[in-house]
Amino acid sequence: MLARAVTCAVVGLEGFVVQVEVDISPGLPQFTVVGLPDAAVKEARERVRAAIRNSGCEFPMRRITANMAPADLPKAGPAYDLPIALALLISSGQVPNTPDSTMFLGELSLDGTLRHTNGVLPMVAVARDEGFESVFVPACDAGEAALVEGIQVFPVRTLGHLVRHFRGEGVIESVSDDVSGANGLLRRRDSDGRSGREADLADVRGQEHAKRALEVGAAGGHNLLMTGPPGSGKTLLARCIPSIMPAMTYDEAIDVTKIYSVSGLLPSSLPFIDERPFRAPHYTISNAGLVGGGRIPRPGEVTLSHRGVLFLDELPEFGRNVLEVLRQPIEDSVVTISRAQGTISYPANFMLVAARNPCPCGYLNDTAKQCVCRPSEISRYSQRISGPLLDRIDLFVDVPRVEYDKLTQPSDAEDSARVRERVERAIEMQRKRFHESSFLNNSEMGPNEVWNFCQMDDAAKGLMKTAMSRMNLSARGFHRILKVSRTIADLSGGEVIEVAHLAEALQYRQAVEMV
Repeated sequence: MLARAVTCAVVGLEGFVVQVEVDISPGLPQFTVVGLPDAAVKEARERVRAAIRNSGCEFPMRRITANMAPADLPKAGPAYDLPIALALLISSGQVPNTPDSTMFLGELSLDGTLRHTNGVLPMVAVARDEGFESVFVPACDAGEAALVEGIQVFPVRTLGHLVRHFRGEGVIESVSDDVSGANGLLRRRDSDGRSGREADLADVRGQEHAKRALEVGAAGGHNLLMTGPPGSGKTLLARCIPSIMPAMTYDEAIDVTKIYSVSGLLPSSLPFIDERPFRAPHYTISNAGLVGGGRIPRPGEVTLSHRGVLFLDELPEFGRNVLEVLRQPIEDSVVTISRAQGTISYPANFMLVAARNPCPCGYLNDTAKQCVCRPSEISRYSQRISGPLLDRIDLFVDVPRVEYDKLTQPSDAEDSARVRERVERAIEMQRKRFHESSFLNNSEMGPNEVWNFCQMDDAAKGLMKTAMSRMNLSARGFHRILKVSRTIADLSGGEVIEVAHLAEALQYRQAVEMV
């Protein structure tokens, strides 16, 4: 008898409906899985056999063939265990046919318990989009699955639990959509401030110029590079950035949650990422670790920092080849990975924040300690970062040593909450400006948008013409300065870029000439 159950495959962040077909025919006992399965799917035969027996059902000792269609789509991971087991039980007559509008997801333990499965959120979203009415998922993943509106979610503890449900011997109650709960979580976070785990700008003594650069960067999504001696506060400043960035919208939070779900990094205690990611990989990271890859491509750090911050401390210590792979994600906000099986694209819309020392010893131009590096060493150190990569950074800021008086005197510095209010007002102006496009902030503008929205007054035009000749700016540098100027104008509530806005933007650009 032929039986079918529907499940889902995830390739990258995209889901595809998969039909699991099981046929039981006369012959010597044999269990074959076809349909381009990987090793984890092939091993499902042993998990399914043990789970069926330990759930009080009979495993048929006949010739069993399980096919997963479409056959040309690679199948990876253990999420196919439950649909294979269910289709086998239907084929053997132990469970009645299930509705065609139902999808099944989950990995089985040998005792029949359903384990956590990566990628439940994007798979349930695909089920909803394809018109399925219900989905059965492991009970531990029900909260994550319930974030998707418009589909019934049934939490399953064990295979036996599911069998009794379809036999009419017990009922699995569906969980209500938890979308309102997710939105409520966002609202509670906004009303209470932040999570309390982020550093606060009030904790940073001095460095007012750097704090202003962080505000501009957060308001427009601009990339930033800090240069200063060891211990001047570069890392602490970087860790303050999430505290001044606007709260994620619900759609942004769902996008980030999908990424972490597929990556297996979603916390079991919180199936919803409601805070902007802050990723700080070590400089020994590989190309695949940074942008993603592997035989079966997985998201890298640039994707895990989507809608958040990617912080690269000790930037010159990263491998040159590793840094060069950042050029395309920074420019296009997406990373594309090509393998023999196909091409996968991951979102990578992040704010790049980097920190470096001015020289190998770290004390070039320091006021308290003399640099011991030779000029050739300083030159080689600065050349570890290529010009094209530096040209993609909008804000260059010096972070000098903090003097004793500033460290010991009571601080009256603004806290992150007050800075965030200005940032959110600027972001709101940008949302109104780009309401007819897909842009979220000024840094994403293309040449046409720069021409339309970055209008300068006459004094600013004269200053820009002088800066182009004296600073030897590229076309990309010209556009990036105008984008930063537009953000500075938004922070002050201005409609037109004035000379003061442009002068501040040029000030953040001057450091590139030192490299």
